[in-house]
Amino acid sequence: MKKALLAATAVVASALTASLVVAPAASASGWEWPGRHHDRTSIPFTEATVTAAADGSYALKWNAKGTRHVEIKANGKVVAKGGAQGRATVQGLPAADRQWFDFKADHGQGLHLADRQVKLEGAVNFRDIGGYRTTTGQWVKMGEVYRSDALDKLTANDRAKLQRLRVKTVFDLRTQDERGKDADRVPAGARYVVADVFAGSGSFQTMPKSPDEAVQAMIGAERSMVSGEGGKKAYAQVLDGVRDDRAHAVLFHCTAGKDRTGWADATLLTALGVPQETVLADYLASNDYRKAANEAILSRLPAPQAAVYKPMLDVRPEYLNAGYDEVKAKYGTFDRYLKDGLGLDARELRDLKRDLLVG
Repeated sequence: MKKALLAATAVVASALTASLVVAPAASASGWEWPGRHHDRTSIPFTEATVTAAADGSYALKWNAKGTRHVEIKANGKVVAKGGAQGRATVQGLPAADRQWFDFKADHGQGLHLADRQVKLEGAVNFRDIGGYRTTTGQWVKMGEVYRSDALDKLTANDRAKLQRLRVKTVFDLRTQDERGKDADRVPAGARYVVADVFAGSGSFQTMPKSPDEAVQAMIGAERSMVSGEGGKKAYAQVLDGVRDDRAHAVLFHCTAGKDRTGWADATLLTALGVPQETVLADYLASNDYRKAANEAILSRLPAPQAAVYKPMLDVRPEYLNAGYDEVKAKYGTFDRYLKDGLGLDARELRDLKRDLLVG
């Protein structure tokens, strides 16, 4: 029992701090999302996804409005064809660190896409933040920025894979205590950067006593990520690092890869112009990637205790919405948060979009 409690605490305590002010649940309704512009892209695809299956096959889906023909290649060979809208299943491709597909319609710019998750032996929530369409019709490049849960269990094979994927900068969003107990195993030659989101705020000492208290604690933690000095400094470091390292891939992570990492991801995607509903869906995907790990933790706890821990293992819309509500309350707009909170001015934002968007 004690080991189960410690395992659960290791995952959730990182999102809770002694300095949190518990706030009521909030909704992002009424939030004015930046960048609601008409499409101005040369990319005809409004939808394009790659989903890897356990049997080694890949499910492809696309929608390229205003076109007649779409052709998809893998490893330089045509693996699927169709009309403007379609689906295909591709089998028999050789094993690869990541299998890439080139989507090309009969006119306009194409897309270079892979399954979002990168399968590793020592991490379950490692994925690409790219492959999303923005409100302007541009797309976030894949293979440039990754997000993950803890890296302390990465195997030699994992680290070699990340090296081949060009990961050269790793931002660790965890606390000093977490880093001391479970030190990162980074790929050879990578630059390791501490970006402690909760630096100076102390660690959470008293666990919530009810599911409702747990939910409120998670909401308070999300708000602290936005307005706390540690959070502002850490996320500014991440944005600067992504913008500065143009030749290699960047990785940021925390313990579960869902809360501190989730806000870093939401901040970057929002800055790039990805719609709110897409950002939320990406945030909530941690529930799927961490499903087995979370269920294993909860199964070792008594039912009343599991009920308290579950909200802290989850990601929920109200958690992310609390972050956006804090931005609105403190800064008014997301652009002001980027500029005044994280120090990203208009020129730097243009540079970020130039480097990470296509179309």
